[in-house]
Amino acid sequence: MLGAMEFETRAIHVGQDPDPATGAAVVPIYATSTYVQEEVGKHAGYEYSRTDNPTRTALQQVLASLEGGRFGLAFASGMAATATICYLLRPGDHVLMSDDVYGGTYRLVSRVLGEWGVEHGTVDMTDTDAVRGAIRETTKLVWVETPTNPLLRIVDLAAVAEIAREAGAWCAVDNTFATPYLQRPLEHGAHLVVHSTTKYLGGHSDVVGGAIVADDEELHDRLKFLQNSAGAVPGPFDAFLVLRGVKTLAVRMEAHCRGAAAVAAFLAEHPRVRRVRYPGLPEHPQHELAQRQMHGFGGMVSFEMASEEEALEVARKTEVFFLAESLGGVESLIEHPGAMTHASVAGSPCEVPAALLRLSVGIEHQSDLVADLERALA
Repeated sequence: MLGAMEFETRAIHVGQDPDPATGAAVVPIYATSTYVQEEVGKHAGYEYSRTDNPTRTALQQVLASLEGGRFGLAFASGMAATATICYLLRPGDHVLMSDDVYGGTYRLVSRVLGEWGVEHGTVDMTDTDAVRGAIRETTKLVWVETPTNPLLRIVDLAAVAEIAREAGAWCAVDNTFATPYLQRPLEHGAHLVVHSTTKYLGGHSDVVGGAIVADDEELHDRLKFLQNSAGAVPGPFDAFLVLRGVKTLAVRMEAHCRGAAAVAAFLAEHPRVRRVRYPGLPEHPQHELAQRQMHGFGGMVSFEMASEEEALEVARKTEVFFLAESLGGVESLIEHPGAMTHASVAGSPCEVPAALLRLSVGIEHQSDLVADLERALA
């Protein structure tokens, strides 16, 4: 019955039945490393918490439901989830990524996998012809972000997933920025959806985690084996915190979207701002695609000043917007990608403009957010 219910209801109830032992309405934190077995090989579904833990199971079930997949895996971080997908690759395989991919993903693929003999390439994924042209016979993984981080480009998920499938490659989509509330890549043909649950799913800047959702049982089983072998799992308290955050995801995303729209509109009219990147603005190059593919435009806004010096000045002056890395929490953040989240891509095809600032718009009142930016830009 829950599968037929609306998103907001599933976020609160899937995998989260009252505790049968006590009737607790909230999934307990199962702070145990091992489980007593009735006899050798006979247990209640759990043997050791690196392999499975009931709190983590609840989180995996609800994330799978929200993404429209059958299987979910929770990880110790978003990069742990990404790395586990990369364990599917072999020397000589090729990974294709966006040319403004998240710095941590690019570092993992170029520097860590590169030492294993895995090759990589980057391309503007908003150009599907360019994507098709960049596919090689050895391409095994097409890694998609949409909206991209930090330039907020929108990639045609259905088109790129089809190209990947035609090439016999996996299509994995980092859906951290959009969340399953705004966008569900499996519905567009992706094989895998990846999240840093640190961000919007957790929502309160108090936990680090990651997740993978899949619809293919064989692929899920392989990833679960790799996860258990490598041990990249979250503790039960971390799983509990993400579960708590997921319950309010829908209402928070509505607030994030409202605030980001107001901030983007203000910045677009400010004389010191050279360019605003937000898919909700009609002048965004992929605005119409975002309207078709997403159920809202998200809480991330990027904008460019005239120079790096001016950008750094603005970042120093905000007060409501905290100067910090990360995103997706209830509080608003400002950062300079070139020197912070994307410093690892300096000198690469993924290098970002030096005058670019990235905002994670929280759920504060939009008038206070606009006033804070107005002061910083004065």
